Amino acid sequence: MLSLTEVSFRYNKRTVLNNVSARVNSGDCLAIVGESGSGKSTLLKLIFGQMDVDGGSITWNDKPILGPKNKLVVGHDFMKYVAQEFDLMPYTSVSENIGDHLSNFYPEEKKERVTELIKVVELEGFEQTKVQFLSGGQKQRVALARALAKRPEIMLLDEPFSHIDNFKKQTLRRNVFDYLKTNNIACVLATHDKEDVLSFADQMMVLHNGTILVTDHPSSIYSNPQHPLVAAFFSEYSQINGSFYYAHQISIVEESTLKAVVKRNFYKGDSFLITADLNGTNVCFVNASALKENTVVSLKLGR
Repeated sequence: MLSLTEVSFRYNKRTVLNNVSARVNSGDCLAIVGESGSGKSTLLKLIFGQMDVDGGSITWNDKPILGPKNKLVVGHDFMKYVAQEFDLMPYTSVSENIGDHLSNFYPEEKKERVTELIKVVELEGFEQTKVQFLSGGQKQRVALARALAKRPEIMLLDEPFSHIDNFKKQTLRRNVFDYLKTNNIACVLATHDKEDVLSFADQMMVLHNGTILVTDHPSSIYSNPQHPLVAAFFSEYSQINGSFYYAHQISIVEESTLKAVVKRNFYKGDSFLITADLNGTNVCFVNASALKENTVVSLKLGR
């Protein structure tokens, strides 16, 4: 189990993280979300031992994870970290990058392992392509496979699908998280993408200015957002009478006390997102068809 206990970190006297605590069991995924600069990447670097904590502690199976003050070589054999800057060998092939740390004493096992991971990250046909000729998204997939090669006990992923286009992202995301769960690999994931969180995370931690707003199961946080930052992470929302409502939770009815004036229509494929003025407050809701601007509509709130 990964345990973070009241972890704090300062940079140039500025507090980046303040009393952050969490626990992640083997096979579970903790998703860390928050605005840019909230401390997500810093927390991953502290877990990896790339920097020293200023307060609190980080342990894996009750053994302390040490930083550079106490450990000459950064990192640990049981842990892999996939950062936004890919640590790859550009002048060697995809297969060579993935199998770089696998033993050459067992060539058949090494070949099978590399082939397995190439399928996980959907790079069939690129086995002999040199990394320097790959796109950013393809390099990110090589970095993921390379990190998985030695079957780590814990994976740290910093925006792992940010460079990957939508044509590949959905299936790749399922492949990677299914692999982690099946192989009982713990995962700590920093992300801006709700799709990484809702279907795959066992816990969700929301950071704001280096402190935890909430930690809970994603479904609980989604169902009852208590902060504008939380609601905005998941979807378009409106704050009405002190409560948060996602756009799909507001609908048009024939008559109600909530009267809004339609302002704009935004086509979303299967529906339209409508923005409107409700007594001076901007609200948004979903409707099957576009509405004429300046039309007054009656709204119903529901969850």
